[in-house]
Amino acid sequence: MDTKRKVCIATGTRADWGLLSGIAGELFARPDVTLQIVATNMHLDQRYGMTVSEIEADGFVVDERVPLSCLGDSEADRARAMAQCGMGMADAFGRLRPDLLVILGDRYEMLAVASTATVMRIPIVHIAGGEITRGAIDDAIRHAITKMASLHLTATDEYRRRVIAMGEAPSRVITTGAIGVYNAMNEPLMSLSELEDSLGFNIGDNTMLVTMHPATMDPTDTAIHMEQLLQALDSFRESRFLFTYPNNDARGSIIIEMINRFAAGRPDRVNVVPSLGKRRYLSALQFVRAVVGNSSSGIVEVPSMKIPTVDIGVRQSGRLAADSVIHCGADRAEIVRAISLALSERWQDKSKATVNPYYRSDTMRLIVDAIATTPLEPLRNKQFYDQP
Repeated sequence: MDTKRKVCIATGTRADWGLLSGIAGELFARPDVTLQIVATNMHLDQRYGMTVSEIEADGFVVDERVPLSCLGDSEADRARAMAQCGMGMADAFGRLRPDLLVILGDRYEMLAVASTATVMRIPIVHIAGGEITRGAIDDAIRHAITKMASLHLTATDEYRRRVIAMGEAPSRVITTGAIGVYNAMNEPLMSLSELEDSLGFNIGDNTMLVTMHPATMDPTDTAIHMEQLLQALDSFRESRFLFTYPNNDARGSIIIEMINRFAAGRPDRVNVVPSLGKRRYLSALQFVRAVVGNSSSGIVEVPSMKIPTVDIGVRQSGRLAADSVIHCGADRAEIVRAISLALSERWQDKSKATVNPYYRSDTMRLIVDAIATTPLEPLRNKQFYDQP
């Protein structure tokens, strides 16, 4: 009889796989674990690079592929796609029969994954709960997944306290640090020449990395915010820009169209890559002068690379941030001021000395040990914890 613990990792985007791939590798190497991987959403979408190939390039077998067709650009389209995802996950989990399901974060497709697992009585390990992002619907989704999960691996003690306040037993809530920061500090990175050859783009010494997602709780038209950003970037005539695509949130295709038009008119200093992947992304952080946009990575991982972040708008509002992060509004003038500050010698020096609140040296060990060794029975019979 096989006594190995069957651990299933669900992944929907290049971003969460970049964070989860190291964990997958450690779990695969353990003699007491059978690793399963289920890929869905953007991994199976040609428009976003069909990044399931990145999972396979990392040496893993994708046990199940669950399509999520989201061809429209509205909130209703996402809701319909969630229904499709839930049906596919029911079939996948029925075949795999995992002992534990590992989910990271707060994406809409992961709400469908978690809901399906809950109904099928599969205990959930949730990574990165307790965080707040007031400007995105992800905030509500993250907290909903927390209530469906039985084991919580939080990035900071502050986030751990929030999860406990939601009725989760302290013994099942572990502060591990952020896995993205651990990856940033331990991933073998590319040299400048390797990176430039891979991108077909000269980074030089004055490049910014730009990633802008829709702020799904902001009533202002996404196109207005994006136009303000692009106008602000055009003020920096001596700078070069490396863009990555947004996730496929509602209104994300508008951002993609605007990025591509902007790049087409400036081919000498703008490069667009749908998905950099973990290694190229972290490698690029070695050589760019700042990260601009509203990605969680700018808050969590980038400070450990000792460069500034310009965090635009409300999407990440409420998230704990290092003092190298500059928060600004979404209008052109504020963005210009924030980028100018980030590029200043004073802020570049400040960023080199910053302390990242998400860093712990033992993050990987804590996460993998918790997933592989926490007794299963208490996770199957979760109870609400009333604080004394």
